Amino acid sequence: MGFLIVGVLLLVLYLADISPVTNWHWGWIALPFALAAVWWAIVDATGMTQRRAVRKMDARKAARRQRDMEALGLNVHREKRVRVMRDASRRANTPPPPPPPPKEKSASPPPPDPPRRDPRP
Repeated sequence: MGFLIVGVLLLVLYLADISPVTNWHWGWIALPFALAAVWWAIVDATGMTQRRAVRKMDARKAARRQRDMEALGLNVHREKRVRVMRDASRRANTPPPPPPPPKEKSASPPPPDPPRRDPRP
């Protein structure tokens, strides 16, 4: 958009015979229009315009949903705040779990397994 504004401004100055622009070659006047065409080609090829349009549509959809919810008397933000505060108070009121008992280190090895008896007669 900026390239177009500069191009139109230069074109108006050129056609109005304003002194510094009148002496320029016509290529310098057309350059901003060519740059705008190149910019649009790059932006369309990378998908920036489509992403911007989708973001704008999603923002409109969210605003419309919010407006309709408020018109119905459903305050979504209040319910979310209440839920967050309720969860925080539950976490604050529950005692922390007790720490695990310390492991005792024994210097002696564990006792050996008892001998096994053969179950066959």
